[in-house]
Amino acid sequence: MKLILNYSPNFDPKKRKKSDIKFIVFHYTGMKFEKKAIEKLLNHNSKVSCHYLIKNNGEIIKMVPETYQAWHAGISSWKKFKFLNKNSIGIEITNPGHEFKYKKFSKKQIYSLIKLTKNLIKKFKINSKSILGHSDIAPDRKLDPGEKFPWAFLSKNKIGIWHDLSQTKIKKERELNISNLLKLKFINNLFKIGYPKSSKINKNKYYKIITFAFQRRFRQELVNGKIDKECLLISENLIKKLN
Repeated sequence: MKLILNYSPNFDPKKRKKSDIKFIVFHYTGMKFEKKAIEKLLNHNSKVSCHYLIKNNGEIIKMVPETYQAWHAGISSWKKFKFLNKNSIGIEITNPGHEFKYKKFSKKQIYSLIKLTKNLIKKFKINSKSILGHSDIAPDRKLDPGEKFPWAFLSKNKIGIWHDLSQTKIKKERELNISNLLKLKFINNLFKIGYPKSSKINKNKYYKIITFAFQRRFRQELVNGKIDKECLLISENLIKKLN
């Protein structure tokens, strides 16, 4: 696999063990111009970096060796893990993001992403269930990689998880109201899946935030922050797959 080496100064100098690496986290750059995004990741003053960046044309830049912590995840949590920089590999994908006319990721980008991720999964023995998006681990701060990111397609390549419910059948359950008890069950399902809890944000507000994050990943056709029967069914199916 061809890589362009362009190292960032933004990493922790202490090496980590290979066994510390449990996750891969996908991001989008969220900037108007690719060149500016690369410059930011290489600028010491920005205090951000990643292990790899995938350009619009599919080229892969290696910015931080995997044995070091890159500064990509920030304040984050998934299951029992906190501050995921120390346990993850961060991959940035060039995309202007929601702030600057969010667009589909290119085929070349996704092809390169599959190739790179499969290589990393094999090298570090990473479980496919541990492939995450930035908004999964920091739902109160981040939207990336967003609802245009092809999670369903990637899961067919054994990258990340996806439900195995019939799309036609569950679509009929979309926007159907469920009881408050079942809504709470859905939220508890999200915590079981791995989404972080929060004591800093009003409970109902936070439930909406993590529902948005869940929908951006697993119900991408309608991201409205409302818990309906379709969301509940998808969450239940995912729990079965994770056990």
